[in-house]
Amino acid sequence: MGAHRTREIHPRIAYHDLRMISMWRTPVEPMRSFVADMTAAEGKDGILSVSFGHGFPWADVPDVGAKMVVIADGDEAKAVRLARDFGARLWAMRHETHPKLDDADAVISSALAASGGKPVVIADVTDNAGGGAPSDSTFLIHRLVAHQAKGAAVGPVWDPVAVSFCREAGKGARMRLRVGGKCGTMSGPPADLDVVVRAVADEHEQTGLSGSRASFGPSAWVEADGIHLLLVTNRQQGFHPDAFEGLGLALGGLKLVVVKSSQHFYAGFAPIASSVRYVGAPGAMDHDFAALPYTKLATPYWPRVENPYSA
Repeated sequence: MGAHRTREIHPRIAYHDLRMISMWRTPVEPMRSFVADMTAAEGKDGILSVSFGHGFPWADVPDVGAKMVVIADGDEAKAVRLARDFGARLWAMRHETHPKLDDADAVISSALAASGGKPVVIADVTDNAGGGAPSDSTFLIHRLVAHQAKGAAVGPVWDPVAVSFCREAGKGARMRLRVGGKCGTMSGPPADLDVVVRAVADEHEQTGLSGSRASFGPSAWVEADGIHLLLVTNRQQGFHPDAFEGLGLALGGLKLVVVKSSQHFYAGFAPIASSVRYVGAPGAMDHDFAALPYTKLATPYWPRVENPYSA
């Protein structure tokens, strides 16, 4: 047998703790370019991998928060320098990238006043099942009712009880239905609505991450005087318009679509949206990062502390 040569690598890993707790929206600038620069740095000058761990703000663990991770071939000092360089860039644009949430009433009013075109897509960021929220909060539903909104959709709303009533009543039924508000104070008060059952399904699903299929289980589409609700049995966030359209609810002719998600909805919904807005409403996933009640995090962090490295 002929001899063959192998090239071994010697990975050296560097972690840089940013001491920041926030959220970074990578599809838009300046984060879009930041991610592109991370990718461009890989495979050059001995750098094997560059990663930005956003962290998960609602995890009460000692290492919660954002980290830069760089892997270099045999040169730890090089990995450390690059991790710090990328970390310094993130720190410098912290105010620019920190998520800003819009007022719900203002966004609803402007969406309803718009003339034609694509719907405004509103992210109900504090009720995202992907982050541990119940996905049954009613705060934005109540605001839509107060605005007498017509041409609005909300979902997915986790409410197996309401779904069972709709399936028993059947398509076309008209009834008084109590929706959401079942899990606790962060779900808000239930919404008691006069609805028409537009569609029911024994099994409903949506396109999930990376094209996978994600099951909602038994589901229903109900309409309450122009407000359309997607009610589901399996709790999950909204990823794709087929969450609604798979039951027959076409989104193109609506004024606004409220999606219970924080960011994973973006790839699916941005193409059908006139604009994407992130709305602040009460909910389990509090976005006041400076006030989150951590019990295990020992180090100071921004934005609770303006300069966490000197604190």
